Amino acid sequence: MSLLPPRTRIKICGLTREADLDAAVEAGADAVGFVLYPKSPRAIAPERAAVLAARLPPFVTPVLLFVDAQPAEAIAALARVPGAIAQFHGDETPADCLAASGNGRFRFMRAARIPLGEAGAHFDLVKYASDFSNAQAILLDAHVDGYGGGGKAFDWSLLPPAVDAHLVLSGGLTPANVGDGIRTLRTRCKTLSVDVSSGVEIDGPGNKGLKDAGKIRQFVAAVRAADASSFSS
Repeated sequence: MSLLPPRTRIKICGLTREADLDAAVEAGADAVGFVLYPKSPRAIAPERAAVLAARLPPFVTPVLLFVDAQPAEAIAALARVPGAIAQFHGDETPADCLAASGNGRFRFMRAARIPLGEAGAHFDLVKYASDFSNAQAILLDAHVDGYGGGGKAFDWSLLPPAVDAHLVLSGGLTPANVGDGIRTLRTRCKTLSVDVSSGVEIDGPGNKGLKDAGKIRQFVAAVRAADASSFSS
């Protein structure tokens, strides 16, 4: 039995500015995400992602988010960013993910889009994780119009009790609810990480992609409090 508390890894996604990247690193984020899907309000160019990622210190992982990208485009973007992991967030098949990650050259995560409401109980996450067994992790997001960044949370309690995969919880997370998500899912998978975007942004409809440093700090603090609570209970 480990005498150390569990440590939930944290990704801050949808970064577009140097100040926000620096705030995420200073708060203790383990990974940062850059959206390379042109239709997203948080989208940046691969060249911009490379510039931002160059600011990262060692041991903070850059993640590049793609939606149904052509393999050559994804591979070229990943090659620009040393140590980058791909996040496939569209309708990619296992074969698509393998091709777009350079047939094992780059690691990748695969997003699972969980239906909202009771329909979430019918999503076969165990089979999904098996189908994408080459993925480093399965990222759980709410199924909303478009691809990610909708700020909606699905019903975590409807997920299966045991999933043989590393899971990344996302979708509608905030400093107020991330602890509940961690407590609900931690024992159901190999390891649990969390991913936040809209939940740490500046308030207002025109501020997608603009992060609030205070909210980032609050989010990280809430995750660490949940870790400590899980260890002591």
